[in-house]
Amino acid sequence: MITPAEREFALQVLDQSGTRVLSLLQRLSLEQLLYRPQQPDGWSVAENVEHLIVTERRLVRVLEKLVLGPADFRTRCSMTDEEVLRKIGTAANKVQAPSQALPTLRWPAETLSHEFATARRATGDFASATTADLRRYFIRHFLFGEIDGYQWLLFIGAHTERHSAQAERVKTAPRFPIHQVVQR
Repeated sequence: MITPAEREFALQVLDQSGTRVLSLLQRLSLEQLLYRPQQPDGWSVAENVEHLIVTERRLVRVLEKLVLGPADFRTRCSMTDEEVLRKIGTAANKVQAPSQALPTLRWPAETLSHEFATARRATGDFASATTADLRRYFIRHFLFGEIDGYQWLLFIGAHTERHSAQAERVKTAPRFPIHQVVQR
């Protein structure tokens, strides 16, 4: 069973990373949201946030379904909680996102704050309310191996930090349209 301290920590990670995304989206014009750096495979701020929304919604749906089934009583995590936060939260090594998580501008860029906040609220609701022993449910990550349900909550927060940093780098690109800041 996850402890109350673990639940509180996961919620804190989710809250802090969610606040970072919503903060970086504030006062950006449509041109700024969609600006794509001149690097190969560089994503715009909007594309980074869309990727986060798609990934988070998918992961939470998978977790919700997973905990309806039988728990796995083996301990087989590939990483510690700290490693999940460190390895997922930094962009030291570029990782190709699965095709279903690639950004396609599914939503109008100006609605991304709302879409992200809605997805994060659902994640927080799940993390707050689940009575399942998340340490006994596992999902294999294509790169990082077996991760338990609790670690997937940490993964969501760390993944958000990783893409927030990428989006913040876009905002500091030499040709980023700085003159277009608007109030929302």
